[in-house]
Amino acid sequence: MPDAAILVLTQLPDRASAEALATALVEARLAACVSIGAPVTSLYHWRGRIETANEVTLAVKTRRECYPGVEAAILARHPYELPEILAVPVVDGFSPYLDWIAVETTAR
Repeated sequence: MPDAAILVLTQLPDRASAEALATALVEARLAACVSIGAPVTSLYHWRGRIETANEVTLAVKTRRECYPGVEAAILARHPYELPEILAVPVVDGFSPYLDWIAVETTAR
């Protein structure tokens, strides 16, 4: 379903880069809304070691059709060699909110 809502998750190393990416996504109408979360500590395997990092989570509300543009925007601005970019389908939701996502991510 091309207009299906999705939630794209990514993490950035600091609030400034998170805000810059969120602004770029909304201004380009690739996202209706981007929620910038509180800093978290991530623990992960990287190149044979266990690493930790302080990160800021972004939750991007968009449509499946916009995913290629969202991914490209994240890759263009993300400082990590291998950034987390996960698209999660929205299986249900408040219909007026889902309609709003569709309207706000449509080029004008």
